[in-house]
Amino acid sequence: MKRFLLFFALTVLCASTTCFAKKYKYQITVTIHNTADSMLMLGYYHIEHTYVIDTAFINKKGQFVFQKDKTLDPGLYFFCNQKGEFAEFAIYNDKPFFKFETDAADWTANMKVTGSEENELMFNYHRTNAKIYEETMSKKSQMDSAAFKTYYQEQRKKMSDFDREFMNAHPRHILSVMMRAERDVPVPLVNEQGDSLSQKQRFDYFMEHYFDSMDLGDPVFLRTPKSVFHRKITEYLDKYLKGAPPEVITPYIDSMIARARPAEKTFHWLIHFITEKYLQSGVMGYDAIYVHMVKRYYETGESTLSSPSFVDEQVVRANKWEKLLIGKVAPELILYDTLGIAHSLHGLPNKYTLLVFWSPTCGHCKTMVPALYKKYLEYKDKYDIAGFAILSEPDEPTTPLWKKFIRDHNFDWINLDGGVANIDWHDVYDVITTPQIFLLDKDKKIIGKHLNADLFEKILQFNEEEK
Repeated sequence: MKRFLLFFALTVLCASTTCFAKKYKYQITVTIHNTADSMLMLGYYHIEHTYVIDTAFINKKGQFVFQKDKTLDPGLYFFCNQKGEFAEFAIYNDKPFFKFETDAADWTANMKVTGSEENELMFNYHRTNAKIYEETMSKKSQMDSAAFKTYYQEQRKKMSDFDREFMNAHPRHILSVMMRAERDVPVPLVNEQGDSLSQKQRFDYFMEHYFDSMDLGDPVFLRTPKSVFHRKITEYLDKYLKGAPPEVITPYIDSMIARARPAEKTFHWLIHFITEKYLQSGVMGYDAIYVHMVKRYYETGESTLSSPSFVDEQVVRANKWEKLLIGKVAPELILYDTLGIAHSLHGLPNKYTLLVFWSPTCGHCKTMVPALYKKYLEYKDKYDIAGFAILSEPDEPTTPLWKKFIRDHNFDWINLDGGVANIDWHDVYDVITTPQIFLLDKDKKIIGKHLNADLFEKILQFNEEEK
């Protein structure tokens, strides 16, 4: 009986003290001697922004303790005060249970680290870097411009050598991982047989090996400064794939996303980022990339972090746009003109057809459509072009304005009232804003869209030159 009571007493004591104490998934203690701060913030880098995720107030021991039952993803973090002073640290190779101790005079220079070799190495690296920079700047006022330029280049080489030595000595340190990722891809001039590579072969090599130095399957990159992950991704898409046709771009995108598959959050972020990028793209034809992304990753269920309603919205839009891509046959339209005579889009025998959805109440239409009509008159006989112009607001107040606008501007193309048609063309042609302008070839395939007068002329001339 006594043994039972003793066991019960120990159990109660254990339950009320350490045995059931809250377990934290991170605990980061910061001590700043001689500080006037009463609060610090904990934050991290994410893509191109920084975010604060925790705050700590100074305790009786003069410490700021960040601790929560929340997992911190790998990446580069920082703690900062309200004046903007900050110190970066890593959560990568070491578990996030460590201590920082420094002085308010200079956080980095005086930093001591306990419990994290990686962060100790990081602060040593920053101190060496700062020392080289201070040496360089101290000479600036003591040398003429030519001598300082030479000295500056020597110091840059010194820093570069230090970086290389650091990366060789600590290849898995977060700084090494980031520095390698920022470096350009070395492209060979010759192949293995010693034959010179053409410019296209060198470009293909560059694009194929672009991410060799950045393991997209490592989740750390999502939480690095803008100059690392974000720059690498945006340069790939906006610089090296700029102006390329969709059929060239999509395989590169798929390859990039496949590399990120082991890092779930990076994988899903890339899918979302690229889909939104080409949804908003103003480049004609790049809607094909958006359609590809939705069909490949959303409709198949590969992207699992988005809500069902969001996915449904994307799929509905992509299905519409897929029927309106460059090279697709424009859906048939049968509508009536001002005399009640029916006209078929597909029945037009012309070499080209200019398909226009517009309204006299639309501000852009009032300027763009007359300018377009002027170009149409310039080329309609030379290149055998038909105009198929549809009133996009076929209501009682707008119809008389439409007829007046036609008379005032002498629109002598096929003017059609959009009120009665064989299809819901608003939906099929995705006419949300006006004007919407398409150029079709003799087979009624779409060769241009979202046009204005100048683009209409350029595409027409380009298409004629290609024949």
